[in-house]
Amino acid sequence: MSEKSDLHSGHRNRVREKFLADGFSNFNEHQILEMLLFYAVPRKDTNELAHILLNKCGSFSSVFDAPIDVLKECGLSENAAVLLKMLPPVMGIYMNDKFCNENKIITRENIGDRILPNFIAVDGEQVLLLLLDAKGKELFCGIISKGSVNASEIYTRKVIQLAVKYHAVGVVLAHNHPSGIPLPSKNDVKTTLVLKNALSTVSVRLIDHIIVADNEFVPMSELDDCKKLFL
Repeated sequence: MSEKSDLHSGHRNRVREKFLADGFSNFNEHQILEMLLFYAVPRKDTNELAHILLNKCGSFSSVFDAPIDVLKECGLSENAAVLLKMLPPVMGIYMNDKFCNENKIITRENIGDRILPNFIAVDGEQVLLLLLDAKGKELFCGIISKGSVNASEIYTRKVIQLAVKYHAVGVVLAHNHPSGIPLPSKNDVKTTLVLKNALSTVSVRLIDHIIVADNEFVPMSELDDCKKLFL
């Protein structure tokens, strides 16, 4: 590999690392375009292309609104031009799904539909984590631990890390009882209290802990003996 190729590769790696560390908060508009073009223009100086695009189109948003022919006149290949043209509609779909998709709002009426499929044909205990935003929309849902739920130290740290990572406001935990009885044990109650206290240190609320058995589930928040855990 030539010295020029090494410098080219090293620059791209530094830009990617900068984005992964802080997002686009410390980027100029031409640097954002430069990075986007990394993935469609493998061997050209995309910094120069970004400046040409901005000068030709007049503004950042106008680059994405420009006809493909104009983008190609600036030196982009058809693939690179199509990539830029895809981004506004993709963002529209993203924003609609994120903020207008009522199916992503978790309620007491639909939470069973969201949780139960994760425990179909499961051998042994598994722990599922559901993270919600302030409006009750799902941010994350996945199995975070397999094995005995009694080993709370295994997953409490993971719950905290994921809640912080996704900027969650509320947490719903669920785990299954292979015994077929969807009622909390003493250890379930103890684990719930430990998790509630841990989440409170990062200002996240434990909304519920759901026990699953076969095709049934019982929210602990609805049991008289456990309601106080969720106040």
